Amino acid sequence: QVQLTESGGGWAQPGGSLNLSCTLSGRPFRSYALGWFRQAPGKEREFVAAISWSGASTYFGDSVKGRCTISRDNPKSTVYLQMNKLKPEDTAVYYCNAVIRAYAGDYVPLLEWGQGTQVTVSS
Repeated sequence: QVQLTESGGGWAQPGGSLNLSCTLSGRPFRSYALGWFRQAPGKEREFVAAISWSGASTYFGDSVKGRCTISRDNPKSTVYLQMNKLKPEDTAVYYCNAVIRAYAGDYVPLLEWGQGTQVTVSS
C-alpha cells in the first residue's frame, strides 16, 4: 500500500522556521523525484519545491525561493522541507508527493495525496 506521511507542521511566528518531513512507503523511494506542495484555504494547491531522485538538483516555487531548502535521505525514505523567514502567507496545509516534470515545466504529482501537515504563521 502506497502511503505518504507528512509531519513537522505547527505554529510559528513571522520570521520563524519549521522543518517538515515526509516519508513514502509502499514504493521504491529512490526511484522518484519528490516535491512539496501547499494549499491555503480557498486556494488551489501550489507547487513549493522539488528534488531529483539523487538529491543533486532542487527547484523552488517563486513564493518560497531563497527561504526554503529541500533535501532527502534515501535510506530513510524521507524528504525534508526546511522553511525559514516564514510569512503569514505561508499558512497552508503542506503535502509531499512523487513528481515528474511536465513538458511545460511544471511539476505533476504521481501518487495519491497524504493527509498533509498544517503550517500556521501568525503573531
